[in-house]
Amino acid sequence: MNTGRIGSITSTGIIKMFPLPDPTAKPHAITALPAGDCWFTEWGANRVGRITPAGIITEFGLPTPESEPHGITVGPDGAVWTALETGAVARIAP
Repeated sequence: MNTGRIGSITSTGIIKMFPLPDPTAKPHAITALPAGDCWFTEWGANRVGRITPAGIITEFGLPTPESEPHGITVGPDGAVWTALETGAVARIAP
């Protein structure tokens, strides 16, 4: 969480690390999609992000200041849901 990176590990044990654009973002939770992309929270930066297996990162800011996203999941319709420290949830439409 304090490294400013997202890591992946293959079934054969190969580890890759991908630095985030903001090294102080504090990535916290991560969830995988069937296609191999992953969504993750950046609770220190009030964002969620998406990363491809190649390490391409797209970030999405949350409209509520200091919402601190923690848990994250993808619903059956492809929408991303994240739990916020403020006691609310946020949804990102597919």
